[in-house]
Amino acid sequence: MTTTARSFRIGQIVPSSNTTMETEIPLMLRSREAAFPERFTFHSSRMRMKKVTAEELKAMDADSDRCALELSDARVDVLGYACLVAIMSMGLGYHRESEKRLHQVTVDNNGAAPVVSSAGALVEGLHAMGAKKVSILTPYMKPLTQLVVDYIENEGIEVQDAVSLEIPDNLEVGRQDPLAPAEHIKRVNTSGVDAVVLSACVQMPSFQSVQQVEDRLGLPVTTAAISTVHQMLKRLELQREVPNAGSLLSGRY
Repeated sequence: MTTTARSFRIGQIVPSSNTTMETEIPLMLRSREAAFPERFTFHSSRMRMKKVTAEELKAMDADSDRCALELSDARVDVLGYACLVAIMSMGLGYHRESEKRLHQVTVDNNGAAPVVSSAGALVEGLHAMGAKKVSILTPYMKPLTQLVVDYIENEGIEVQDAVSLEIPDNLEVGRQDPLAPAEHIKRVNTSGVDAVVLSACVQMPSFQSVQQVEDRLGLPVTTAAISTVHQMLKRLELQREVPNAGSLLSGRY
């Protein structure tokens, strides 16, 4: 007698110009299906955003409640807010407020679902690995990267070095070669850090570089997208393991 594998609905709140999270999240969870019985379907709602500026990010964040409401109509099992810098630009520790508010939207719609933000997931993932000092790579303009640095440091993690690729157009960020971060990270000072954030942005493709960089540096390497999957699996009470996705999804955390 065969047992039907349980299927989980993965909901994502995605910036309208984001083309990566609906690729990398399914890529990771689909690759996991070869080793684990669970199956996943993927569902998104979009918030308008073209340029990665503080003004557009603030306007976009105000749209997230509508997205959470729409996704809870589909009775998703977990909901991911897929824009790290939108959360971080709204103030230190804002991911807690956002996750709580969006969860309440799903509760009020009789479709209660845990909410994970990529901003909170990155911080939680670094804490899970015991990282006290990190170096990061971002596609952002330098002022937004500084917001990310300040946010991470406010959560008790020192940022030793941060390199900005300074790409303001979000579509252009999504067009980057997923193997490019493996080259860009060579410009980042990773000496003496506990972990490396290869992409502190869920729009910059990076998954295919992660294991390569981790093997080369001999350090734990993660990304905002990988951290989001880690927290999604945690909220779903599933084994937090995906092949070739770096230390965080090795099953050790």
